[in-house]
Amino acid sequence: MLPVAASKPIPRVILFLFSLIIIPILIAFNFSRHPLGLLFIFYLANAVTLFFLLNQNSKARYQIESEIQDTQEKLNIIQADILKEQKSNSALLVKRVRYDSLKNIIEQINQNLDLEYISNSIVSVTFSLISEAKGACFLYLIDKQTHKLSLFKTKKERESLIIKAKEGDMFDTWMLRHVTPLLIEDVGSDFRFDSEKLKVQDARPISSLISAPFINENNFVGILRLDNPNKDFYTQDDLRFLVSVCDLGAVALESSQLFLKTQELSIRDSLTLAYTKRYLMDRLAQECERSACVANAAFSLLMLDIDFFKNYNDKFGHSAGDIVLKKITKNIIVFLNDLDRVVCRFGGEEFCVILENTDKKKAVEIATQLCGMIEKDKVVLRRVEVAITVSIGVAAFPDDDTKADGLIYKADKAMYEAKRKGRNQVCSI
Repeated sequence: MLPVAASKPIPRVILFLFSLIIIPILIAFNFSRHPLGLLFIFYLANAVTLFFLLNQNSKARYQIESEIQDTQEKLNIIQADILKEQKSNSALLVKRVRYDSLKNIIEQINQNLDLEYISNSIVSVTFSLISEAKGACFLYLIDKQTHKLSLFKTKKERESLIIKAKEGDMFDTWMLRHVTPLLIEDVGSDFRFDSEKLKVQDARPISSLISAPFINENNFVGILRLDNPNKDFYTQDDLRFLVSVCDLGAVALESSQLFLKTQELSIRDSLTLAYTKRYLMDRLAQECERSACVANAAFSLLMLDIDFFKNYNDKFGHSAGDIVLKKITKNIIVFLNDLDRVVCRFGGEEFCVILENTDKKKAVEIATQLCGMIEKDKVVLRRVEVAITVSIGVAAFPDDDTKADGLIYKADKAMYEAKRKGRNQVCSI
């Protein structure tokens, strides 16, 4: 049995010609008296129908295109909103990280009264979170006596950066005068500051910066500043965060300064401001322990006693004795200013001086010069110019002893030997 050939689909063009041309012509010429007129009416009706359909199709197409454009515009708006939301979420995430870190660091510094620790923590967290360790960060503290700024802590992108303005530059002076947060996006175009003057004050390239004051109960504590060589590096959000750091850190900084001052007062003699005997013994023990661990290490101890001190009180009154004590303390500190030394009031009219990294021979030379200088620098007591003399005993580590008590004993013994030999001189054993 032969296979049946598969029927092929009739082309659309043939169907179109058959249905619109051949069939109408056959019907018109077979069933109408006026075939041409009938054909005219038929084709006219088809033309009108076709025109109507094309017009409707055009309108529908235009409407679809408009809807597509509207949809695309809405899609663009949604995409823009999504992008904006993503940026906002990223910004919020950055803020959250910043403020979480700030919260943690504030909790830590509020539990610690050490000024070094607090200032290091504030500078480190600020430099890391705001500048991302780029540029430089400075913490200035105000000197309560001079009312000038003093550079206390720095954090730099490159350690080779040299900071010339130790008391601040024109931006810090502006902060000191206005006591308000400062944001500069472009130093060169900011009318408030002379960029040429900045080049003279500081060789570092600075194009943008933010700065905020530390203020606690109307007390100006200092300034925290960040700067960068690039323009527009900092934003208003950065400045707001910096202000938050300063607001929270001001209390901790001032508390640590007060604690440091209290500690300092507790180890200082109230009259002469020299260190106390208790501090001397602690420091002497530390120095003995340190020197024992270092090869060929040496240091010396001087013990001074004011000659005939009772006579000043008997002749000129007790206030004269205070004047003499202050004068002696000042002379010792000024004369030994270039040396590593610790000056202490040991008790009454006796003083002790630790001379670090100084052997016995050198200590005797220094003590002899000090003795002569004190005698020459006379003091006026009730309009009478009076010469003050001292007797000095010298002991050294490790020549005389390696313990604090032993050194005190040897220096005291040497001092009394100087008094026995006639006073106003130096002795060592």
